[in-house]
Amino acid sequence: MSMVEKVILVPAEHEKNVFGQFDQFIKKIEKSLNVTVISRDGSTKILGSETSTERAVRILANLMELSKRGNVITEQNVDYAISLSYEEKESSLVEIDKDCICHAINGKPIKPKTLGQKQYVDAIRKNMIVFGIGPAGTGKTYLAMAMAITAFKNDEVSRIIMTRPAIEAGEKLGFLPGDLQSKVDPYLRPLYDALYQIMGPESFQKNMEKGLIEVAPLAYMRGRTLDNAFIILDEAQNTTPAQMKMFLTRIGFGSKVIITGDLTQKDLPASTQSGLEIAVRVLKKVDEIQFCYLTSQDVVRHPLVQKIVKAYDDYEAKLTGRQRVREEADRLENNGKRTERKRRGTDYDN
Repeated sequence: MSMVEKVILVPAEHEKNVFGQFDQFIKKIEKSLNVTVISRDGSTKILGSETSTERAVRILANLMELSKRGNVITEQNVDYAISLSYEEKESSLVEIDKDCICHAINGKPIKPKTLGQKQYVDAIRKNMIVFGIGPAGTGKTYLAMAMAITAFKNDEVSRIIMTRPAIEAGEKLGFLPGDLQSKVDPYLRPLYDALYQIMGPESFQKNMEKGLIEVAPLAYMRGRTLDNAFIILDEAQNTTPAQMKMFLTRIGFGSKVIITGDLTQKDLPASTQSGLEIAVRVLKKVDEIQFCYLTSQDVVRHPLVQKIVKAYDDYEAKLTGRQRVREEADRLENNGKRTERKRRGTDYDN
């Protein structure tokens, strides 16, 4: 294989951000693409096969543009830039980075960070009902909340309603201390935390007291019609089919609904079907409803979380494959037995 050399200019003021502490990002690129990267006086030389060097140039160009836009480059950015280079997709990290939903209370911009997240955000803008389905850490709930708060601030909706099923995990609600609200608050805590981070405690508390923001268990939705609201149902994999139908039929005029869930993390009893699974099958052809499937590539937490999700996906895929092999073997065995019984019956008749 012939070696080629390509050069890209990385300005000194962006070099530390793009290369990472102790050149950790460059080392990751070298290992992933099997290239050698040498930097001198703002000129970065890349040595390797033609395909690998072209990919490395695209990755560094993407990271440099992110840096120029004021972003602090993270390991997640580098990992995703590498995966994009393999997929040969037209979309770049810079195009994704241009979509700023809103700013958190500390001034940090909230943006999609992967192509899957960008498609999810675009789907929320275009559709009345969106299902965000994927593993933990893919930003399903956080991005939905950012979109809800933006719509609320822009007077597109008059209130925000966030709900999730209060599934008992080990301890019965009746044994927890306090009144009913105290018992269900731990189940809703992740929603409060995200709201505090985006809106700030004071703004959140003021709007909650006015009834403009509501965080409640799913059971509180029964018997209501929700007009002109941005509604988020979180942890939807823990709904029963009846609960999911009840929730979806609460939607009124001028409302937008986001339903998030991870089908691999159900806490329902083994004999109970997930309302999210049924909804995927029943509603997949209904207009104005879009299903967005996020994957381990869209995980934006610590890179180790992405590896954990991928490992579980691979493990479950193997289990599914083995199950199919067993089912096929059982089917063939049963067919063989049936054929043998027929043969014996024919012999008997003769």
